[in-house]
Amino acid sequence: MSIHAEQLHDSQGKVAELMSEPTFYYFAYGSCMCPVDLKRSFSEDTHSYVIGPGKVSGYRLRFSRRSLRRQCGALDIVPDPTSYVEGVLYQLPWSCPETPTPRVGALGHERLSDRLDEREEIPRNGYRREAISVECGGQIYEDVRTYVVVQKLPQELAPNDWYFHVVMRGAVTCGLSEEYCWKLFHHMHQLQQHQWGTQY
Repeated sequence: MSIHAEQLHDSQGKVAELMSEPTFYYFAYGSCMCPVDLKRSFSEDTHSYVIGPGKVSGYRLRFSRRSLRRQCGALDIVPDPTSYVEGVLYQLPWSCPETPTPRVGALGHERLSDRLDEREEIPRNGYRREAISVECGGQIYEDVRTYVVVQKLPQELAPNDWYFHVVMRGAVTCGLSEEYCWKLFHHMHQLQQHQWGTQY
């Protein structure tokens, strides 16, 4: 079931209401598209941070990294002027809502930003931040954070079933286009067939 436009509008209102501190925009195109899975990293509900489905032009999806946690292929986006990537646009607070607003250089604050960096394996040189432009709801959001793989595999590596399902759950739940959802499904399915044979 897709999140309806009314729910997305309500979510925007909740974001503004909940956050009296600095926030940042984040574009998710892999497992973080699923708010339920993202909740595991933040230890709090993330549905209220969803702005809506977004689109990034000039990139395409590629399974460029072996995930250290899941030991399977993990998604990446790579430049491609002929393609685009759909995903989910979030507006996240820099720190947890229950903690004080962090000062520049302050220590001891548990930041959602830091948790996101940890999830994306930045400390282990897995991904790095990249600033992009995202189209969402008829608006263009500039300087949106996303993550791209640092050391890309020479060939794509198939996802496991868990990663496959959580990516599809996020894509469908958060209202990515039907055409793109099918494209995403077939891409992952074909990688699994190629790597593991007809069992998929």
